[in-house]
Amino acid sequence: MPTIVFFHAHPDDEASQSSGSMARAVAEGYRVVVVYATNGEHGEVPDDLAPGETVIERRRKEAEKSAAVLGTHRIEWLGYSDSGMNGWEQNSHAAAFHQANLSEAGLRLAEILDREDADVLVGYDWHGGYGHPDHVKVHHVTHAAARLAARRPRVLEGTMNRDVMRRLYQGALDAGQGDQAWDPDQPMDDGNPFGSGEHEIHWAVDVRDYLPQKRAALAAHASQKTDIEGLLGMPEEVFAIAFGHEHYIEPDRMAAMELGWPFTRT
Repeated sequence: MPTIVFFHAHPDDEASQSSGSMARAVAEGYRVVVVYATNGEHGEVPDDLAPGETVIERRRKEAEKSAAVLGTHRIEWLGYSDSGMNGWEQNSHAAAFHQANLSEAGLRLAEILDREDADVLVGYDWHGGYGHPDHVKVHHVTHAAARLAARRPRVLEGTMNRDVMRRLYQGALDAGQGDQAWDPDQPMDDGNPFGSGEHEIHWAVDVRDYLPQKRAALAAHASQKTDIEGLLGMPEEVFAIAFGHEHYIEPDRMAAMELGWPFTRT
């Protein structure tokens, strides 16, 4: 059974970015492992925390709920602290993932790759989609871990298709809904536009049959209500256009986006 390791910065990132691919891989007989770099403690603080319950405990429970609906075989945590958004003072905390020694963090992930004898490792594109410090760090740690693993896995970088987002944005403007539209070409946290253009993307993975699982995975992370309610509040037809395909960059592959299934060892 081939094994895919999905490496994400925070609990809930898997739901929005790769849950369709994860659910499809499970359905097709793959072993799926998700690794979280951080505990996500600087996300939204839910109003209904029980006495003594921490944000970390809640977010770990939500990650387990997401794994249950996707069929994920194993969850691992690297144990770093959430670095917060770009420019927050938490970026500089000693335990923050943003500050982690690259070789040390890469080795932590490589040890999981070795235990799983992973065939494929999935991280993020070079700017983590929108410049979040932890997402950018995921990119670098992904490649460090692949180099350190005993059997180097195939590496893919998850990204969002900016051209699809642009078409949705233009459609909203054309429908007179500009006040609700979001321009993917505007500068994100790092000054770069959101995601990647189709000319940079190598793989589009059809996950339309797994959108119910994707929605359920998003719903599992209910504590992050601003983002989650926004995504789940999208009309189903818009949600299907935005999330019916998940996109991946494969370093060193010739440019040209292909509709296919890249989760096999080359």
